[in-house]
Amino acid sequence: MKHRPITRRTFSKAVIAATVAPTIVPSQVWGNESTPPPSERLNVGIIGLGGIGMGHVGRFLQAKGTQVVAVCDVHKLHYRDQEWEKRAPCGREGAKAVVENFYSEAMQQGTYRGCDTHSDFREICARDDLDVIVVATPDHWHALCTLEALRNGKDVYCEKPVTHLFGEGQAVVAEVAKQKAIFQTGSQQRSIPRLHRCVELIQNGHIGKLQRVEVGLPPGFSLPQADPTITEPPEHLDYDLWCGPSEKLPYMRARHHRAWRWHRAYGGGNLMDWIGHHNDIAHWAMGVERSGPVEVDATQGWTWAEFVGYDTPVHYEITCRYANGVTTSISSRHKGGATWYGEDGWIWGNRGGDDASKEALFDKEFDPGPIKAYESRNHVENFLEGVRTRRECIAPAEIGHRSITPGHLGYVSQTLNRPLKWDPDTETVLGDDEADRMLKAVDFRAPWSLEV
Repeated sequence: MKHRPITRRTFSKAVIAATVAPTIVPSQVWGNESTPPPSERLNVGIIGLGGIGMGHVGRFLQAKGTQVVAVCDVHKLHYRDQEWEKRAPCGREGAKAVVENFYSEAMQQGTYRGCDTHSDFREICARDDLDVIVVATPDHWHALCTLEALRNGKDVYCEKPVTHLFGEGQAVVAEVAKQKAIFQTGSQQRSIPRLHRCVELIQNGHIGKLQRVEVGLPPGFSLPQADPTITEPPEHLDYDLWCGPSEKLPYMRARHHRAWRWHRAYGGGNLMDWIGHHNDIAHWAMGVERSGPVEVDATQGWTWAEFVGYDTPVHYEITCRYANGVTTSISSRHKGGATWYGEDGWIWGNRGGDDASKEALFDKEFDPGPIKAYESRNHVENFLEGVRTRRECIAPAEIGHRSITPGHLGYVSQTLNRPLKWDPDTETVLGDDEADRMLKAVDFRAPWSLEV
């Protein structure tokens, strides 16, 4: 089936109004007293132009003092998991249309030369005119795109989970430190005020000594979430490059847009999709965001999909014990979000709500106390402020890596059917060489490698 190229008329019919304002050009395009002149604006390139990536196109277009100048995707044009032209277009053509529509007046006046497109992430990372790279690809590409950007001197905003494999996470943390780069993990819940408040309430002792935490994540899927028929990849997709360092499985819609994360070649299921959100906030409140558990047990409570095309769990539970005696349970069977239980009460927080055993804790006038947590009210703006000032962001690489480590360990524990003892300082499985090797294995499809 041949697909006609995107036109301004078809684009205007399909585009999401919140992302594009065709007749309004914001002041930062031109520069004024409150925004940097063109020579001082941050030039942004975005890799990965599906639903999340297109959202980031809109966010960085709206951000003060930035200019999106290049986009990259292995898809020329697609409509995610929906029928052709039934939603806003994605892929290189869709993103280019969004960007150039946003800057249309600037293009007419010659102050914006247009948005470049790339199909290979190495090309966009190598550009000398970019300050920032945004990585919004499927999980199995996070590490390689990030490392390429860092090695080319770019600061990086990378979606969560920060990496697909544990060993990739170690490599990214090391490279960020080596390059002295600014890095933001897309764990945007850190920039949600109600969750910031949960952290301060717990750290200031309002539920007494912390005893245990329940982290509730969504269950996975037992049945295919799209058409499971094996077909040839669409003509507008470079499927070999899409698979990249991971196994090249037969193409099916049920394992592509939105549904790729339910096969471990490309993602870690809803466990790894959500652990970087709710477990991240749990760690933050517990004061272990740069550390981790000392024991992990995932030998009970896992169930699997009926559909053979998925190999990530439907239900799961990972029990962790920390050096201070606090235990956590990360499970698809808990209430969504994080619930902290202390000697004197409990607090629950999620991006959509909060609650506590003491009603007054969430009164606007109530001051949590002298311990103040890092505060960000806008995740993208916090990153851009970090780029300009070189101050560490609210969700740097190490914190992003540590927040998902219990998930990586959980997969190993479940596979080997035994609990693991973990040294968070050395990031080593103690007394179990097989588990440590399994955890740190990075078996990329040739010719891809973590090395330069």
